[in-house]
Amino acid sequence: MSLHVVIGFGPAGAATARLLVEQGHSVRVVTRSGRSTAEPGITHLALDASDSARLTEAVQGAAAIHGCAAPPYHRWATEWPPLAASLCTAAEASGAVLVLLGNLYGYGPVAGPLTEDLPLAATGTKGRLRAAVWEQALALHEAGRIKAVEVRASDFFGPGVTDGGHLAARVIPPLLRGKAVSTLGDPDAPHSWTYLPDVARALVEVAGEERAWGRAWHVPTEPALSVREMVDRLARQAGTAPVAVRGLPAPALALAGLFSPLLRELKEVRYQFDRPFLVDSSAYEAEFGVRATPVDEQVKATVDWWRGHLATSG
Repeated sequence: MSLHVVIGFGPAGAATARLLVEQGHSVRVVTRSGRSTAEPGITHLALDASDSARLTEAVQGAAAIHGCAAPPYHRWATEWPPLAASLCTAAEASGAVLVLLGNLYGYGPVAGPLTEDLPLAATGTKGRLRAAVWEQALALHEAGRIKAVEVRASDFFGPGVTDGGHLAARVIPPLLRGKAVSTLGDPDAPHSWTYLPDVARALVEVAGEERAWGRAWHVPTEPALSVREMVDRLARQAGTAPVAVRGLPAPALALAGLFSPLLRELKEVRYQFDRPFLVDSSAYEAEFGVRATPVDEQVKATVDWWRGHLATSG
């Protein structure tokens, strides 16, 4: 049994921490606020992970540090650099493997499927920030100062995922009531969706695979389906089909952005929903054991979770 430190307890951090416990590891979760609700095998520690001195103390003895935290979209420019630097400092001081949860923003707009060997050529602020997080860790890895690996996910959904403008709170609650839903971009454009439990499984797997370190990997992801196709599947599972799906026009998004920081910040990455956005995860699947959960299982688990969540939360 090893000690693993998970930074952040959002959907990905929570799923990763719980999976590590299931596998017999001891888990320490770091968040700014801590957590009052105890879970077997998980210790919660309240501290700001961008404080490198305190974080270094917190990760002593750890086999791996799982970086699953991310600042709110509108604070990325100010909060990502110190957080990334602190994670690297703690990894170097402790010798723990740094396992970063990344996304696909760093590639920028790409024609064709996304593969890990594409350059991180994004020009937007968010894409450059996410690219810089990995580039910093990779440079230290190649210098022999830390051990690092990044796992990149597409837009993820599934049990526990409530935030975001895609298959989460803006879509599934109305869908369960048989109401029309709205979405960014073209609702018929093929889009890759990464299932949250598969994200956690990949983060845990690569932590223990030395041959995975020193590069980025895409989380195993099922073939792309459009927003309309995913809504249709979710609605059929829920017994509320058919449900109308409407694309949110650019002017409407701009207007909504005046009142929602999240929607305002999504403007930079809207291209992911205006045209096909396809993730190739074959490199991971050729090397390691995790496979994408079949989409029908993803849909059933997601609908079941949301029904339970709405029943208890109102």
